[in-house]
Amino acid sequence: MPDIDLDFDERRRGDMIRYATEKYGADHVAQIVTFSTIKAKQAIRDSARVLGFPYKLGDDLAKAMPPPVLGKERSLAEAFKLSAELRAARDNEPEARQVLDTAAGLEGLRRQWGVHAAAVVISRDPLVEQVPIMKREADGAIITQYEMNGVAKLGLLKMDFLGLRNLTVLDDTLVHLRAKGIELDLGALPTDDPATFKMLQAGDSDGVFQMESEGMRRLLRQLRPDRFEDIVALNALYRPGPMEEIPKYIAGKRDPSKVVHLHPLMAEITADTHGVLVYQEQIITLLQKVAGYTAGEADLVRKAIGKKIESLMRREEPRFLAGCRDKGLSDDQAQTLWRLIQPFAGYSFNRAHAAGYAQITWQTAYLKAHHPVEYMAALLTSVKDDKDARPKYLGSCRRMGITVLPPDVNESDSDFTSADGKAIRYGLSAVRNVGEQVVEAIIAARREKGRFIDFFDFCEKVDIGVLNKRVIESLIKAGAFDSLGLPRRGLFEVHEVAVDRVTARKRAEAAGQFSLFGGLGDGEDVVTEPLPPVGREEWDKSQRLAFEKEMLGQYVSDHPLLGLEHVLQAAADTSLSSLTERSDGTVVTVAGILAKLTKKFTKRGEVYIVADLEDLDGGAECIFFPQVYTQHQGILVQDAVVVVKARVDARDETPKLVALEVKPPNLSEPGSAPVVLKLEARACNDGVVTRIKHILGSHRGKSPVHLQIRGARSTMVVRLGDEFRVDPRNGLYAEIKAELGPDALLT
Repeated sequence: MPDIDLDFDERRRGDMIRYATEKYGADHVAQIVTFSTIKAKQAIRDSARVLGFPYKLGDDLAKAMPPPVLGKERSLAEAFKLSAELRAARDNEPEARQVLDTAAGLEGLRRQWGVHAAAVVISRDPLVEQVPIMKREADGAIITQYEMNGVAKLGLLKMDFLGLRNLTVLDDTLVHLRAKGIELDLGALPTDDPATFKMLQAGDSDGVFQMESEGMRRLLRQLRPDRFEDIVALNALYRPGPMEEIPKYIAGKRDPSKVVHLHPLMAEITADTHGVLVYQEQIITLLQKVAGYTAGEADLVRKAIGKKIESLMRREEPRFLAGCRDKGLSDDQAQTLWRLIQPFAGYSFNRAHAAGYAQITWQTAYLKAHHPVEYMAALLTSVKDDKDARPKYLGSCRRMGITVLPPDVNESDSDFTSADGKAIRYGLSAVRNVGEQVVEAIIAARREKGRFIDFFDFCEKVDIGVLNKRVIESLIKAGAFDSLGLPRRGLFEVHEVAVDRVTARKRAEAAGQFSLFGGLGDGEDVVTEPLPPVGREEWDKSQRLAFEKEMLGQYVSDHPLLGLEHVLQAAADTSLSSLTERSDGTVVTVAGILAKLTKKFTKRGEVYIVADLEDLDGGAECIFFPQVYTQHQGILVQDAVVVVKARVDARDETPKLVALEVKPPNLSEPGSAPVVLKLEARACNDGVVTRIKHILGSHRGKSPVHLQIRGARSTMVVRLGDEFRVDPRNGLYAEIKAELGPDALLT
């Protein structure tokens, strides 16, 4: 049966399953069961636990396993061949040998059943006549008791209904644009747009479908795609196997004269891919035109080669060689061509699939290039529950010059939204401890009763269910009441008393309405205590940002590293968000802030540190073992900015870092190099000058400031007086970019 994959907005996958069930009948449609098996690492840990050994023994043995390949964990048999550490433990430690022998017996056993994330089976006849089925008690879902390979062997049609987050992002972006009166047809976007290609050629592909990895960014910069076919080819080539052909593809694109074809027919078949076999359709065409196969026969041969069916390959080789001779190829050419297609048939990609994915790649890239605020708002909403991805995209917004504003009870919706087309407003539902029902109640109160004038007006207008002390505290720490003109610390100090008093009065009033004695006309109101005054003191910057990060999972209104971007980028060779692309044991240099430090002790009583290291795009756990800690304990302190040379430990799902060297970044005493601001002469009005004075006055230091003022015919540089000298650290650059635009600094 054909293999059919359908991608949907991830919110609508359930709707599509219901549609298929209603169309073909509830007894003809089912989801497919999966059986998860015990993998090697889990078998080792389970064995150590059941045998009564310390957790550390099982954990150490599991960590001695070689890293997974493309997410697939190695078997114990493979691990013993690859890991000298694991072999030594088995051969020299009796307890380890007992654990590993037990694990070998557990490995591969079925652990539990689940439901396939995408697969749906649709049958002509009632499923009960074809396959055993079951009904899940939780939601009534009908599920086969055979897994997908068994279902396929019965000749039933299996389709994959996939929920794709990027389609959700596209739909949300269109909703944001529609709210501004912009109607866009994604199916009619031009595929030769210069702005979109320029963005991709620069490797600026955060949030672009299939193009986000560091390797793909590098490839985009090397290839410099300038036609849609390049995007299609990249989707097919950037996978294990065909990646080896990428340099050949790039060379052929840059200089077509260097492309060498084994036969003139090959030139015709690979004309669009610069002499490289990329797609399954090209293999099929080659077998037809060069060896005389029919389309059906060619596809069967391609599958046989791809699945390495030796008997069929041996049978087909003489026929292929004979067909090539009939087309005028020499025996050597025919043999070379047969050897050439062996690997390609194994990893070649379906062109229709690649083109479909390229269409989504192009749509996401186009929206990012032309409607960046709306697109990034939708993108942030799609990862609002992902603590690793959200900081990465917030960093992208900063680099794009898009301001991300904190949540606001008067402005925010549930999700991230465009604010005046120039900034993105944080969604209330992304605040920790604030659920969807609370958010809906806040928005409903704002719509029905008007904007909130102050904190106490907020307490009066919202439903009593919102007045939960934990919810209000979270909103205060996140900055959701900042626009009401009151300091966060002041509100924090009075919110419990205020909530108690307003809640008590609301409950008393509610009780009075339904009391047998209510409305007797005695004219007496409910007596309540007055609301407390709000103090004017604010937390210091570090405390305010710490609370903000606690509630939002990241720094939003400011960041301790803002202003140091160029210094950190120069010191590091890897961003913390890209560690997942580094293999186990790779040595990298990263730079960031030590956001959290935990002191621990080895068995010998030596001190070591486990820290959360963060940069502007993400974070990772970094371990400073005793030798490194002893040498550098003076700089390994809370909130220190450090440059760390470290080894990547990718043996678990989330990569960690093991520090090898530590040093502070080169933050030489400011004063030598001037800070240069670029301004257009026509933009130098009183308002701009006032804002510049305010920013410079907030960052007094020793660095001189120069203004580069560009007029219609000439450029003039003005050196400001010593009273405007600044300290370029601690967020100066970020404030200048936020106020005057991303190009306001000469770097």
